[in-house]
Amino acid sequence: MKTTLTVISLIVLFTACKSKENTADAYGNFESTEIIVSAEAAGRLLSFDVEEGAVLQANALVGGIDSVQLNLKKAQLGANIKAVLSKRPEINPQLAVIRQQIATQQKEKERIENLFKANAATSKQVDDINAAIALLEKQYASTSSSLNTQISGLNSESQPLELQVEQVKEQLAQSRVINPIQGTVLTKYVEKGEVVTFGKPLYKIADLNTMYLRAYISGDQLGQVKTGQQVTVQTDLPNGELKSLPGTVSWISGDAEFTPKTIQTREERVQLVYALKVRVQNDGSLKIGMPGEIRLSK
Repeated sequence: MKTTLTVISLIVLFTACKSKENTADAYGNFESTEIIVSAEAAGRLLSFDVEEGAVLQANALVGGIDSVQLNLKKAQLGANIKAVLSKRPEINPQLAVIRQQIATQQKEKERIENLFKANAATSKQVDDINAAIALLEKQYASTSSSLNTQISGLNSESQPLELQVEQVKEQLAQSRVINPIQGTVLTKYVEKGEVVTFGKPLYKIADLNTMYLRAYISGDQLGQVKTGQQVTVQTDLPNGELKSLPGTVSWISGDAEFTPKTIQTREERVQLVYALKVRVQNDGSLKIGMPGEIRLSK
């Protein structure tokens, strides 16, 4: 009888130790970084190449919102700019006439000065030709300044229109639906042909290649965990066994909180715990919301 009790005690002790060894250090659920892509313009959705479960590449064009009115506005602004700039005067032809007159007067001045040296011309003739040249030079400067002022004014008049064109170009760019990240479409909210408004959600996408197990640890475990630490992540297999995957602690909360009721740890639920995230490369078996557990490296 004593031998039997001893064997039973050893079996119970071995079972308890084995059960303790099989207990995970933390439990949680897998999640991913989800992005909701929304419309940046209003209008009818003319194209929308998005299906749930489809893998989309980053920066891929996946849809387009009606932009006919924007294109018409852009064309109108372009015509207005062209009309304003067509009023700019031609500087060179007008100034060329005065330059030619100055050149002619300069030759006449040389001729009169030569005559004056030969006592064949009077000093008044010299003074008159110098005055004529000075007048033409002032006329040249005045005309040049006036023409440049006109051009500057017309350029200033066209600048607001050019800024409006840039604004319309930005609106045209926003009418194109560009996928922000490479990932899998989780939910599709609209269909091609629907009228959307600014900010309306179009679809939800997530990168499922990298998953995060959000779990909770107790205060006495906090000293065993640090960011960048390698841990073992385990998930359930259909035959009751566990599948192990390598993981890296990517985030540890600095604030304590009460354990969510859906999470079981080695401590009581009512105790304060710390949330953490473990980054895991998905081999295709991990799904959002799937439960998992963490075993810390000893």
